[in-house]
Amino acid sequence: MAVEDQPDWVEQRADLEQALRASKNDPRRDTLAGFDGDGVLRAFGRVSMNAGSSLVHGAGGVDPAWRRRGIGGAVLAWQARRAAERVRETGRTDGIFRNYVEERNPSHLALMTASRSTIVRYFTEMTRPLDQPIPDLPFPAELELVTFADGADRNIAERVRLAHNDAFQDHWGSEPRDQESWQFTVSHPEFRDDWSLGLVDPLTGEVVAYQLASFDPDSPELLGHSEGYTDLLGVRRKWRGRGLAPALLAEAMRRYRAAGMDNAGLGVDTENPSGALGLYERMGFVPTQRSIVFDLPLDPAID
Repeated sequence: MAVEDQPDWVEQRADLEQALRASKNDPRRDTLAGFDGDGVLRAFGRVSMNAGSSLVHGAGGVDPAWRRRGIGGAVLAWQARRAAERVRETGRTDGIFRNYVEERNPSHLALMTASRSTIVRYFTEMTRPLDQPIPDLPFPAELELVTFADGADRNIAERVRLAHNDAFQDHWGSEPRDQESWQFTVSHPEFRDDWSLGLVDPLTGEVVAYQLASFDPDSPELLGHSEGYTDLLGVRRKWRGRGLAPALLAEAMRRYRAAGMDNAGLGVDTENPSGALGLYERMGFVPTQRSIVFDLPLDPAID
């Protein structure tokens, strides 16, 4: 599927293993696999939902040689039914089945457009060549810069998780990260602890802003350039407006460049009211492609 669809990022085995063993989802009930007569896997679908949520996420696909036979529609219908079951099991009376689709994937777009799902959001991938000058943006003198590489003994990972949940509580579509999912994020094979940063207030020990980064070794083949990628960038509300986000981004770009990366990359909610898109554009980032978010309202009362 990746060869045909040319996504910006391809799941690793570790991502699949995490999806199948996550305690909040049962792979025996939340995963569907379709095999041909020779036992070759040709299609799959899965759903996932966080504890206490009514939002169910979908993922799936069909072998390109087996598309246009109605298999994708059948997988999607199963996912929607299972999503409704998951919501019903929580005792809630309504829910949402959500899918993210790359805009340049025509078969996936056609499938979602043919369903009753509607477009609710756009996310934009952006990149910036690192041979351009990187702005010198100092950090406030009262804050301490710590990397994940040198902050293990200070429990930086957990303190950043708490900062992230606080910073993103007002972001569209964001749900709190539990320790299980967060541990997977910071131990993922592509995670770079030397590029991942936290700004600490020494008076309280609180992480007030952070930047998490990764490197996909397949990025030269997928994107045409090597890329240090900012996965998460956040600032606690009371510390906003002090230039912490652009300063962290500039520091990350310096680290990417020192490691030999060609570009810096990130993704942004196009409609984020914080003005993140404008910030990134001012920092020299340009759009490369978009993902479209489709929502399907669920009625758990209907089987």
